[in-house]
Amino acid sequence: MNKPNILIFMVDQLNGTFFPDGPADWLHAPNIKKLAARSTRFKNAYTASPLCAPGRASYMSGQLPSVTGVYDNAAEFPSSIPTYAHHLRRAGYQTCLSGKMHFVGPDQLHGFEERMTTDIYPPDFGWTPDYRKPGERIEWWYHNMGSVTGAGVAEITNQMEYDDEVAYHATRKIYDYARGKDARPWCMTVSFTHPHDPYVARRKYWDLYEDCEHLMPEVGPIPYEEQDAHSQRILDANDRDNFNISDDHIRRARRAYFANISYLDDKVGEVMEALESTRQEAIILFVADHGDMLGERGLWFKMSFFEGSARVPLMISSPDMTPGLVTDAVSNIDVCPTLCDLAGVSMEEVMPWTAGMSLVPMGQGVERTEPVAMEYAGEASYAPLVCLRYGKWKYVRCSLDPDQLFDLDADPAELKNLAEAPEHQGTRESLCAKSEQRWDLERFDEEVRRSQARRWVVYEALRNGDYFPWDYQPLQKASERYMRNHMDLNILEESQRFPRGE
Repeated sequence: MNKPNILIFMVDQLNGTFFPDGPADWLHAPNIKKLAARSTRFKNAYTASPLCAPGRASYMSGQLPSVTGVYDNAAEFPSSIPTYAHHLRRAGYQTCLSGKMHFVGPDQLHGFEERMTTDIYPPDFGWTPDYRKPGERIEWWYHNMGSVTGAGVAEITNQMEYDDEVAYHATRKIYDYARGKDARPWCMTVSFTHPHDPYVARRKYWDLYEDCEHLMPEVGPIPYEEQDAHSQRILDANDRDNFNISDDHIRRARRAYFANISYLDDKVGEVMEALESTRQEAIILFVADHGDMLGERGLWFKMSFFEGSARVPLMISSPDMTPGLVTDAVSNIDVCPTLCDLAGVSMEEVMPWTAGMSLVPMGQGVERTEPVAMEYAGEASYAPLVCLRYGKWKYVRCSLDPDQLFDLDADPAELKNLAEAPEHQGTRESLCAKSEQRWDLERFDEEVRRSQARRWVVYEALRNGDYFPWDYQPLQKASERYMRNHMDLNILEESQRFPRGE
């Protein structure tokens, strides 16, 4: 079969509840809405883990963090784990990444043949949590509420500079594919860091939301003592007590977040315009690594299994899948097997050890009955948390905390924990059995602790004396760019032009 080109848009910390069927009507996102109209849209898509590096390693490999070992934002992604980039490249694809993927460790490619940019975050072990020190805040890298109190307008930030570069390189690469110098099919991943905090946006996008009716969360702050145990840990980790968060701070932070969705939309539009103007066809996938609580319940950022943090947008535009809305729960670990299925690439050799499932049948009307699994073992946890989304139910288990059970149909805001309700003990016991069959929490905890302890030793050793960083350095051969004297000018000008001249 002819292998289709594949274009993947990945975004960072985009709350899936704002994508009930593509972008919500009130979001100014014409390019993403245009993509949604031609896509299979997954209303209840979840992250494998509500933190950047774990969520991304799982999305790329089809494996949960307990298998990849990427428990947190400083855990090494092993080179021996195949990703969709490996599977597709092995089958003859060009594979390219422009943007963030938060790979930790010396392997900064993980199957990508070409990487256009460096990453926005460090690839070493310096952000390792430590279960041996519960309650410790690592001041120089833990989130704090300064992202909320500092929300507002700026024309350039570290994050904007990065995503401007990501879009530039992605667009340039689309034009390069059109020139046809390499006959292989291509798969390009364009991975932006927005709308991840800090909540700062350019004025032209900020102004779009002046009269927005969604600047306050639906569920206001819940008093600390009434929060569940994990939410209390998140509030502590985010240094909540040292910040006085006003309603104006909340409105400004949410406004900037929405504005940055519109900024992202423009970036997606730039890449899509290049694709369309060069008359190339591609399967297009749009997904996020995790969400953002955005002030719901008084919580911000991620690290939680609540819907705002755990739900992500997921849309696939493919001739093999019917446009429309799928309501069954799915996961971003399903992306890897889905891409391979769409490309006609077999994962048979590793499928017995892969948690993800192809979404292609669901895009053809097949119902999904398997539960969706999530894990969390990063900052603000002192033991791993695990979660199952099964039908209308969400069940959360942690060795340190009381169980949580929510009926998402009756209680979409997750305000009523039914784990102790007598009438729901059958459901709780059934989901607990499924969870225990899947996870040995004591063993999981031991593996996380061993990984953390090892990484702290290695990190401190490598920072003593000469330091050789793992940061990816994009290679650019100046002698092969534009016009050089070993090139024939006539051939060069013709080969670099699309469409070709007469």
